[in-house]
Amino acid sequence: MGRTRNFYLQFGFTLLVCSFLIVPVIMSVMAGITENFFKGIASGVTLKWVWQVWDLYADTIFLSMLIAIACLACTIVLGVPAAYVLSKRQGAVARAIEELLTLPLAVPGLAIALALIVTYGGFRDFRASWLFILIGHVLYTLPFMMRSVLAVLSSADFRTLEEGAASLGAGFWRRFFDIVIPNCRSGILAGSLMVVTLSMGEFNITWMLHTPENKTLPVGLADSYASMRLEVGSAYTVVFLVMIIPLLIALQKWGQPRKTRPVVEEPELPSGGRQGGKTDG
Repeated sequence: MGRTRNFYLQFGFTLLVCSFLIVPVIMSVMAGITENFFKGIASGVTLKWVWQVWDLYADTIFLSMLIAIACLACTIVLGVPAAYVLSKRQGAVARAIEELLTLPLAVPGLAIALALIVTYGGFRDFRASWLFILIGHVLYTLPFMMRSVLAVLSSADFRTLEEGAASLGAGFWRRFFDIVIPNCRSGILAGSLMVVTLSMGEFNITWMLHTPENKTLPVGLADSYASMRLEVGSAYTVVFLVMIIPLLIALQKWGQPRKTRPVVEEPELPSGGRQGGKTDG
């Protein structure tokens, strides 16, 4: 069947939108690897701006990785049990708790950060540590982990498996780790990739909570654009993309729940015999 004119119009419109979004990113990357942005690629290609970013802002990169990993651990410990409990309780109270846990998604990040400062800003040591930023990231990313796991648990018949395991004498923790966790593994993976990606790129909450000693990658990016040459800020963008793009690709590839087919093992044949026939001899 031939492709109609509408197909080519839609395809052209899609390319136009993609170029509108991608071209600025390409231009920023090119600025980060050229000798002089205003002269363009003719001035020469160099990585000196990238190395300058690494010398100046390596600590922000490592801190962002530390916070992202810690945030992932916290959201798994808190989000998976919360999703498990909410999937087993279908009443109005459970739905109200679910909406309450997802409330940070509807509140601006600056408002969340301001609430944390008002509440815990009096604890100076805590306020000056990276743990204060971690709390903000956990509040912001926890709904994504919980929703991902809850979606898988709501579609899987794990209750029947739990009842079967309980009838065989398995305790609660044995059922949780041997039945629930394996069945929601795809949701945990999707939520984990999303949590790490969001934590690495989160700016609004971090901007309010950070201190001069605790700058994360996005805050360092804003600082480089504000106080350095354009090439240095663009080189910081290159570093940021190198860290984020693999996570986005992994999220696209493994982030969606997959349907698994039941595996049926063929019975072992008796020695010297054929399946569906008589034994030799």
